[in-house]
Amino acid sequence: MWCVRTIARNLTKPASQTNPNNPGSVLRLLHSHTSRRRLLSADVTDTESRSMSTQPKRLCTENMSVQKIGTHNGTFHCDEVLACFFLRQLPEYEDAEIIRTRDPTKLAQCDIVVDVGGEFDPKRHRYDHHQRTFTESFHSLCPEKPWVTKLSSAGLVYLHFGRQLLAQLTQLKEGDKQLEMLFDKLYENFVEEVDAIDNGISQFDGEARYSISTTLSARVSHLNPCWNSKSQDTEEGFKKAMKMVGEEFLDRLEFYQSSWLPARTVVEDAVKERHQVDPSGEVVLFSQGGCPWKEHLFTLEKELQVETPIKFILYPDQNGQWRVQCVPAGLNTFQNRLSLLEEWRGVRDEALSELSGIKDCIFVHAGGFIGGNKNQEGALEMARRTLQAAAKSPANGSS
Repeated sequence: MWCVRTIARNLTKPASQTNPNNPGSVLRLLHSHTSRRRLLSADVTDTESRSMSTQPKRLCTENMSVQKIGTHNGTFHCDEVLACFFLRQLPEYEDAEIIRTRDPTKLAQCDIVVDVGGEFDPKRHRYDHHQRTFTESFHSLCPEKPWVTKLSSAGLVYLHFGRQLLAQLTQLKEGDKQLEMLFDKLYENFVEEVDAIDNGISQFDGEARYSISTTLSARVSHLNPCWNSKSQDTEEGFKKAMKMVGEEFLDRLEFYQSSWLPARTVVEDAVKERHQVDPSGEVVLFSQGGCPWKEHLFTLEKELQVETPIKFILYPDQNGQWRVQCVPAGLNTFQNRLSLLEEWRGVRDEALSELSGIKDCIFVHAGGFIGGNKNQEGALEMARRTLQAAAKSPANGSS
């Protein structure tokens, strides 16, 4: 056995300087005192290719049994590296030894096995996905979830241990609504990609216009020895890969907890208060600019059963002036639910104020998706005039 004793990143801020009420601070504190220790103290043993180490072995007593995580040796991939990282964050596996082998007798001695062994049996903690009979997806195992991408070992471990993992890293309790949102978000925006790439599932039909070679899975692959390297030992690369995927996952988790979730609260409050901004309920106001609102808005409209779709967002820019932005028809489209008036587009300043009859106008983009006014009242009036025109002439709608 050998131990990894490198530092993933500098997170040595004293606990006395960390605000426990700040989610990001709490997560950083957890990183430095718990998850970082698990990530960086991994015992990894390739039982088929490494000779006995000269490093001192960890002490074990008769009453202490070291857990063993089994995965395959040789060329490693992002899915089992990520699966091993996930497991090492859990209290029951934080000191586990990672056994890299394909020997069935040695795998049988492991407490949990991922990505090898030809068996999927959660009751026995066997999480392989290579058998011909395996077709499971998140949706097939959890029908309330929408994702139908075939699971790799990373997805299998995340599905079965993800909530426990996130509760450990965030101090949120299992069953907490915010933890469930993080659970879904991190699968959809981190783990599912690993599942799809490992299973050879393309994002789209047809030939790609260009190649993407910087995905997490690709970067893990590059840590394997080159085909013509004198040494084909994969242990050092596996160690680096687990450190890399761990850092990236924890950074993504920190972003979603400290930025993405608070943004959702801001958007939810604004949606609930929209009728105070304009009786139509079609205009939402943020008192601070920069909040990432689009994804949350579409989700909250469904959850809150908003009958009349919201058309405009008002917010101050960095100069203290106000913007009126059109809500797109969908998350990944440039088409708007309702664009600002066509005759305003591309017109600026006094010419726009004179044309619109609204004081202090600054601009309307030629594409009609955003406009500006020196004050909140003027920006709101730009939205109201557009709504009034659309009510009179529905043909003036989205574009």
